[in-house]
Amino acid sequence: MGSWAGRRVVIIGAARQGVALAEYLLRHGAEVILNDQRPAEQLADARQSLESVSTKGRLSWVLGSHPLEILDGADSVCVSGGVPLSLPLVIEAQRRDIPLTNDSQIFLEVAPCTVIGITGSAGKTTTTSLVGMMAEESVRSSHGTHPARAWVGGNIGNPLISSVDEMQPDDLAVMELSSFQLEIMNRSPQVAAVLNITPNHLDRHASMDEYLEAKARILTNQSAGSWAILGRDDPGAWSLTERVVGQLSSFGLNDLPAAQAGSYLRNQEIWVKSAWPSGKLDECFVMPRSEVLLRGEHNLLNVLAACAIAAASNLPVRAMRQAVKEFRGVSHRLEFVRTWRGSDWYNDSIATAPERAMAAIRSFDEPLLLLAGGRDKNLPWEAFAELALSRVRHLVLFGEAAGKIDVAIQSAAEHNSPTAMQSLVRCTGLQQAVRQAAELAGPGDVVLLSPGCTSFDEFKDFEERGKCFVQWVKALE
Repeated sequence: MGSWAGRRVVIIGAARQGVALAEYLLRHGAEVILNDQRPAEQLADARQSLESVSTKGRLSWVLGSHPLEILDGADSVCVSGGVPLSLPLVIEAQRRDIPLTNDSQIFLEVAPCTVIGITGSAGKTTTTSLVGMMAEESVRSSHGTHPARAWVGGNIGNPLISSVDEMQPDDLAVMELSSFQLEIMNRSPQVAAVLNITPNHLDRHASMDEYLEAKARILTNQSAGSWAILGRDDPGAWSLTERVVGQLSSFGLNDLPAAQAGSYLRNQEIWVKSAWPSGKLDECFVMPRSEVLLRGEHNLLNVLAACAIAAASNLPVRAMRQAVKEFRGVSHRLEFVRTWRGSDWYNDSIATAPERAMAAIRSFDEPLLLLAGGRDKNLPWEAFAELALSRVRHLVLFGEAAGKIDVAIQSAAEHNSPTAMQSLVRCTGLQQAVRQAAELAGPGDVVLLSPGCTSFDEFKDFEERGKCFVQWVKALE
């Protein structure tokens, strides 16, 4: 823990991850240069949060640009998740053979307890949150047995590096990991899950192969005693079976392969097969599918994934069952907002890829009015267009990607007849799209914000977009 004393560390990116890591490194004696392209006036909160740990003059701020000279004498460069590896400062660090790392890597190096890591193109926030609830339920019902305390964070919530000094060997940490974090990591959690791998972030990764390689790094440095949990119904995740170096578990809608641990659906019931408590594989009934409160088959898969992960982590079935029965989803993921003039409005702002918007569409049988758009990630829209034509009554497009989605819809319409779509409207921004949706919606309709794009053309992130959507919907009169 004292190995950072006197070391010179450059952190690129002063958002949530960078600030948490700076605080940790300063507490452990490092000299930190915190670099961000934003000007000082936009980082007042970050600077104030670090004042209490930077009084010894070991923190320097370099803002407004990424000058190469800040690498002089650096022992490490920490790259926050939102910073592309194509940044000239990162390329120069690599040219100088300065090691690259990040807050998640450092956390795994020093964490004293078992760590569960969860990644995937979709569903990782829901699954991480649900596994965290299962761990917390296990703590509440275990009367002092393992785990002693559960910690949840990573790519969601608080970066776990901010809490690692409080963790004890009998605790359990549950962390969400993105491809942006994984692409430079050379440590793996003891329990690692890859939920699915579908096209995403191709504006950041040069190809699907490169994207898959980033996701696969969660498994690369596991040991023989580790657990890897893969989605067996997803070709991308299941293609990683040959890379598993420890024990393999899986989840899916059908029965498990012979002699394999994991979770499955049988006769509309959720089951897990695990090696506890007898040491040999035993089947355990978890709960009826009907008790899952979340909409959609994709959310059923998230529940199955969480059960398989929990079983590999030795959490009891009673904790799985209780957590699923209480779990109502995460904010901005198929979140019910209100009923207005007979139409039900849902916020799915976290859907930042066409695949996720498609999963949301499939979650409803009611007539649909869909709001989609934002900033595209260089992803294919053909399958989305075909599904939207067959299931969406009114499509309201907004943001930078509106034109691209419109073209995909028109192209699909030339080859699909008849269609369910009655109208397609383009708007400049989300607030205008909400007003347009309010004019089109009728009793019995579901109005769904499931953008299929990032929010960065108009908002700071998907959370800000979702909060604004909720605010504007609740203001409808």
